[in-house]
Amino acid sequence: MARSPRAVPEFCGVLHLRPLPGSFRAARVARKTGVDARRQLELTLKQAVMEAKILENAGLDTLMIENFGDTPFRKDQVAAETIASMAVIAREVRAAVKLPIGINVLRNDAISALSIAAVTGADFIRVNVLSGVAATDQGWIEGRAAEVLAARERLDPELRILGDVWVKHAKQFSSDSLAHSIEETAYRAGADAVILTGPTTGRLASRAFLDEAVAACLAHDIPLYLGSGVSSETVSALPHEGISGIIVGSDLRKDGMAGTAVDPRRVSRWIKAATRHFAG
Repeated sequence: MARSPRAVPEFCGVLHLRPLPGSFRAARVARKTGVDARRQLELTLKQAVMEAKILENAGLDTLMIENFGDTPFRKDQVAAETIASMAVIAREVRAAVKLPIGINVLRNDAISALSIAAVTGADFIRVNVLSGVAATDQGWIEGRAAEVLAARERLDPELRILGDVWVKHAKQFSSDSLAHSIEETAYRAGADAVILTGPTTGRLASRAFLDEAVAACLAHDIPLYLGSGVSSETVSALPHEGISGIIVGSDLRKDGMAGTAVDPRRVSRWIKAATRHFAG
């Protein structure tokens, strides 16, 4: 899935799903509006398929599906109905577009992500904490790489794992070195690629962290993805080498706000800015 670090990076668009059955927000919507879980899922599915087609037609290379609307997130095991809902959506998105598909079950339910990916024909998963220990807004989260790799071997050995390093909305407690965390995530935890984010959703990593990550990944031939904050305005500041992919969500949406509907005009603007920068 990853392109060479010296080529134009892969552009991965994120589908921010509405609140799914099993989440607090979906239950609140049902209570306030009388719209039951089945109808909510139908509306979410329709929007996801529509947005997937918009992103494919605009020139994105891959898509990632995540239960973004389910805040506050469960730490490491989501509800069964959430897993079932994401599987239904992933299957329909898979049928609607020809792009590779990824699954991210927030906050850190990698086993469910693998299960959804395996049964729906998805191509990769994202794991926020694959290696080490992080203090997050959900509490302490520990990496479970051994379990994740064993599950992949059982379910679909071809599925790729993208593992975050120093993930957003969290503080890493396993290492003070970003470069060492990258090596641990790729070599010891078995990630096929690593993801670098800024401190929160929509914020780019600092230039110091970005330069350190690029240097480490180039030195060890590890694919590097940028997972937050790459907008049509900030993309021009990125280095031309060392980035295998860019995961973009917020900047493709109305007013650049995560969780809102995809805005085709913003998608077009982002694609033009990113292509112009890396092709130049």
